[in-house]
Amino acid sequence: MNGEVEHNAARKPRADAQRNRELLLETAKSAFAAKGSTASLDEIARAAGVGIGTLYRHFPTRHALLESVYQNETRQLAEAANRLANTLPPVEALREWMRLFVDYIAAKQVMAEAFNAIIGDISDLQAASGLQVKEAISTLVDVAIADGAIRLDLEPLDLLRALVGVAHVNSGPDWEASAKQLVDILIAGLRTTEASV
Repeated sequence: MNGEVEHNAARKPRADAQRNRELLLETAKSAFAAKGSTASLDEIARAAGVGIGTLYRHFPTRHALLESVYQNETRQLAEAANRLANTLPPVEALREWMRLFVDYIAAKQVMAEAFNAIIGDISDLQAASGLQVKEAISTLVDVAIADGAIRLDLEPLDLLRALVGVAHVNSGPDWEASAKQLVDILIAGLRTTEASV
Protein backbone atom coordinates (compact mmCIF):
# COMPACT_ATOMS: atom_id res chain seq x y z
CA MET A 1 0.00 0.00 0.00
CA ASN A 2 2.78 2.45 0.94
CA GLY A 3 4.54 1.70 -2.34
CA GLU A 4 1.37 2.55 -4.23
CA VAL A 5 1.01 5.87 -2.37
CA GLU A 6 4.64 6.75 -3.08
CA HIS A 7 4.20 5.79 -6.74
CA ASN A 8 1.14 8.06 -7.04
CA ALA A 9 2.92 10.94 -5.26
CA ALA A 10 5.89 10.69 -7.63
CA ARG A 11 3.68 10.52 -10.72
CA LYS A 12 4.07 13.35 -13.20
CA PRO A 13 1.11 15.70 -13.69
CA ARG A 14 -1.28 14.77 -16.48
CA ALA A 15 -0.49 16.41 -19.81
CA ASP A 16 -3.67 18.50 -19.77
CA ALA A 17 -2.99 19.67 -16.20
CA GLN A 18 0.55 20.67 -17.20
CA ARG A 19 -0.78 22.53 -20.26
CA ASN A 20 -3.31 24.36 -18.08
CA ARG A 21 -0.59 25.34 -15.63
CA GLU A 22 1.67 26.69 -18.38
CA LEU A 23 -1.22 28.53 -20.01
CA LEU A 24 -2.18 30.09 -16.68
CA LEU A 25 1.41 31.24 -16.12
CA GLU A 26 1.65 32.88 -19.56
CA THR A 27 -1.78 34.49 -19.19
CA ALA A 28 -0.97 35.72 -15.68
CA LYS A 29 2.31 37.19 -16.88
CA SER A 30 0.46 39.25 -19.50
CA ALA A 31 -2.26 40.27 -17.04
CA PHE A 32 0.14 41.35 -14.29
CA ALA A 33 2.26 43.22 -16.86
CA ALA A 34 -0.82 45.08 -18.16
CA LYS A 35 -2.72 45.68 -14.91
CA GLY A 36 -0.16 45.23 -12.15
CA SER A 37 -1.38 44.03 -8.78
CA THR A 38 -5.01 44.75 -9.70
CA ALA A 39 -5.12 41.97 -12.31
CA SER A 40 -8.21 39.85 -11.68
CA LEU A 41 -7.69 36.15 -11.06
CA ASP A 42 -11.15 35.47 -12.55
CA GLU A 43 -10.09 37.27 -15.74
CA ILE A 44 -6.80 35.36 -15.84
CA ALA A 45 -8.63 32.03 -15.57
CA ARG A 46 -11.19 33.07 -18.20
CA ALA A 47 -8.48 34.30 -20.61
CA ALA A 48 -6.61 31.01 -20.14
CA GLY A 49 -9.79 29.11 -20.96
CA VAL A 50 -10.06 27.37 -17.59
CA GLY A 51 -12.30 27.70 -14.56
CA ILE A 52 -11.26 29.61 -11.45
CA GLY A 53 -11.14 26.28 -9.57
CA THR A 54 -8.40 25.09 -11.93
CA LEU A 55 -6.42 28.26 -11.26
CA TYR A 56 -6.73 27.79 -7.49
CA ARG A 57 -5.76 24.11 -7.75
CA HIS A 58 -2.47 25.15 -9.30
CA PHE A 59 -2.00 28.45 -7.45
CA PRO A 60 -3.91 28.70 -4.17
CA THR A 61 -3.17 32.44 -3.73
CA ARG A 62 -2.39 35.51 -5.83
CA HIS A 63 1.05 35.49 -4.19
CA ALA A 64 1.65 31.87 -5.25
CA LEU A 65 0.63 32.67 -8.82
CA LEU A 66 2.90 35.68 -9.15
CA GLU A 67 5.80 33.87 -7.50
CA SER A 68 5.32 31.01 -9.96
CA VAL A 69 5.31 33.47 -12.89
CA TYR A 70 8.65 34.82 -11.66
CA GLN A 71 10.12 31.33 -11.26
CA ASN A 72 8.77 30.21 -14.63
CA GLU A 73 10.41 33.13 -16.43
CA THR A 74 13.74 32.27 -14.85
CA ARG A 75 13.37 28.56 -15.60
CA GLN A 76 12.60 29.27 -19.27
CA LEU A 77 15.66 31.53 -19.53
CA ALA A 78 17.90 28.93 -17.89
CA GLU A 79 16.57 26.11 -20.09
CA ALA A 80 17.12 28.23 -23.19
CA ALA A 81 20.87 28.07 -22.56
CA ASN A 82 20.96 24.30 -23.10
CA ARG A 83 18.59 24.44 -26.07
CA LEU A 84 20.64 27.15 -27.78
CA ALA A 85 23.95 25.43 -26.98
CA ASN A 86 22.65 22.29 -28.67
CA THR A 87 21.31 24.00 -31.79
CA LEU A 88 23.60 26.96 -32.59
CA PRO A 89 27.33 27.60 -32.89
CA PRO A 90 28.75 28.66 -29.48
CA VAL A 91 28.99 32.41 -30.14
CA GLU A 92 25.53 32.55 -31.70
CA ALA A 93 24.10 30.60 -28.75
CA LEU A 94 25.64 33.11 -26.33
CA ARG A 95 24.36 36.05 -28.38
CA GLU A 96 20.81 34.70 -28.62
CA TRP A 97 20.72 33.87 -24.93
CA MET A 98 21.87 37.37 -24.01
CA ARG A 99 19.12 38.80 -26.20
CA LEU A 100 16.63 36.61 -24.30
CA PHE A 101 18.13 37.98 -21.09
CA VAL A 102 17.20 41.49 -22.25
CA ASP A 103 13.60 40.31 -22.72
CA TYR A 104 13.75 38.75 -19.24
CA ILE A 105 14.85 42.07 -17.71
CA ALA A 106 12.08 43.88 -19.59
CA ALA A 107 9.44 41.48 -18.27
CA LYS A 108 10.68 41.97 -14.71
CA GLN A 109 10.54 45.75 -15.07
CA VAL A 110 7.01 45.72 -16.43
CA MET A 111 5.86 43.48 -13.59
CA ALA A 112 7.78 45.29 -10.83
CA GLU A 113 4.68 46.97 -9.39
CA ALA A 114 2.88 43.65 -9.02
CA PHE A 115 5.93 42.00 -7.43
CA ASN A 116 6.30 44.85 -4.94
CA ALA A 117 2.59 45.03 -4.10
CA ILE A 118 1.84 41.31 -3.88
CA ILE A 119 5.07 39.59 -2.91
CA GLY A 120 6.91 42.45 -1.27
CA ASP A 121 10.42 41.22 -0.48
CA ILE A 122 11.59 39.19 -3.47
CA SER A 123 15.19 38.80 -2.32
CA ASP A 124 14.83 35.02 -1.92
CA LEU A 125 13.34 34.73 -5.42
CA GLN A 126 16.09 36.94 -6.81
CA ALA A 127 18.80 34.86 -5.12
CA ALA A 128 17.43 31.60 -6.52
CA SER A 129 16.90 33.04 -10.00
CA GLY A 130 20.32 34.69 -9.93
CA LEU A 131 21.96 31.33 -9.40
CA GLN A 132 20.12 29.80 -12.38
CA VAL A 133 21.02 32.76 -14.62
CA LYS A 134 24.70 32.66 -13.56
CA GLU A 135 24.90 28.93 -14.29
CA ALA A 136 23.28 29.39 -17.70
CA ILE A 137 25.60 32.15 -18.93
CA SER A 138 28.66 30.45 -17.44
CA THR A 139 27.84 27.29 -19.39
CA LEU A 140 27.48 29.20 -22.66
CA VAL A 141 30.66 31.21 -22.08
CA ASP A 142 32.63 28.05 -21.20
CA VAL A 143 31.46 26.35 -24.41
CA ALA A 144 32.40 29.40 -26.52
CA ILE A 145 35.85 29.60 -24.89
CA ALA A 146 36.43 25.87 -25.37
CA ASP A 147 35.48 26.31 -29.03
CA GLY A 148 38.11 29.05 -29.38
CA ALA A 149 35.46 31.50 -30.57
CA ILE A 150 35.89 34.02 -27.77
CA ARG A 151 38.48 35.09 -25.31
CA LEU A 152 37.24 36.17 -21.95
CA ASP A 153 39.23 38.44 -19.66
CA LEU A 154 36.23 39.10 -17.42
CA GLU A 155 33.69 37.14 -15.49
CA PRO A 156 30.61 35.95 -17.41
CA LEU A 157 28.54 37.98 -14.96
CA ASP A 158 30.12 41.17 -16.29
CA LEU A 159 28.27 40.58 -19.55
CA LEU A 160 24.99 40.46 -17.64
CA ARG A 161 25.91 43.49 -15.53
CA ALA A 162 26.45 45.50 -18.71
CA LEU A 163 22.97 44.61 -19.95
CA VAL A 164 21.34 45.21 -16.56
CA GLY A 165 23.12 48.58 -16.44
CA VAL A 166 21.58 49.58 -19.76
CA ALA A 167 18.16 48.48 -18.49
CA HIS A 168 18.41 50.53 -15.31
CA VAL A 169 19.43 53.74 -17.05
CA ASN A 170 16.80 53.47 -19.73
CA SER A 171 15.25 56.80 -20.51
CA GLY A 172 12.88 55.83 -23.24
CA PRO A 173 10.88 53.10 -24.85
CA ASP A 174 13.80 52.00 -27.06
CA TRP A 175 16.09 50.79 -24.29
CA GLU A 176 15.50 47.15 -25.26
CA ALA A 177 16.74 47.77 -28.81
CA SER A 178 19.79 49.58 -27.38
CA ALA A 179 20.47 46.70 -25.01
CA LYS A 180 20.25 44.20 -27.87
CA GLN A 181 22.70 46.33 -29.87
CA LEU A 182 24.97 46.23 -26.84
CA VAL A 183 24.83 42.42 -27.00
CA ASP A 184 26.31 42.58 -30.52
CA ILE A 185 29.00 45.03 -29.37
CA LEU A 186 29.92 42.82 -26.42
CA ILE A 187 30.07 39.70 -28.59
CA ALA A 188 32.24 41.48 -31.19
CA GLY A 189 34.62 42.56 -28.43
CA LEU A 190 34.89 39.02 -27.06
CA ARG A 191 35.72 37.29 -30.34
CA THR A 192 39.25 35.99 -30.77
CA THR A 193 41.24 37.38 -33.68
CA GLU A 194 40.93 34.07 -35.53
CA ALA A 195 37.16 33.89 -34.99
CA SER A 196 36.55 37.45 -36.20
CA VAL A 197 38.45 37.02 -39.46
